[in-house]
Amino acid sequence: MKLKQLSLFLENKPGALSRPVRLLAKAKFNILTLSIADANQFGILRLILRDWEKAKQLLEQNGFVVRVTDMVAVEVADQPGGLAKILDAVEKSGLNVEFMYAFTEKRANKAILVFRFDDPDRAIQKLQKHGVNVIATVDLLAQT
Repeated sequence: MKLKQLSLFLENKPGALSRPVRLLAKAKFNILTLSIADANQFGILRLILRDWEKAKQLLEQNGFVVRVTDMVAVEVADQPGGLAKILDAVEKSGLNVEFMYAFTEKRANKAILVFRFDDPDRAIQKLQKHGVNVIATVDLLAQT
């Protein structure tokens, strides 16, 4: 049920973001969702793709340093308080959220968020115990 995310460190300068994106596009990889965070000298591009292993290999062959991270995708009611309900389950379980971001796709009246927890396996177990729908990787990638 864990989802693989690729993280790339990029220089914080014009054009740095377009290089890996164009490389992936030319090789016909579809980016399902992404997040970018910046610091003074560098940025971190986080990507989720269907065939992450091949994408990782392509990026590394072109000089990028790529880190693979386990993420957990959950359904969240797309209404006021939907995220608060998920975070209540996270808090009650004593889980630490390192970061999170959303998919642009929705499933019926649900949004999809991906979380990075300090212990993804424990997070999956605890969230399910609190009635949170953790989305299986196969189901998620088939939807988008």
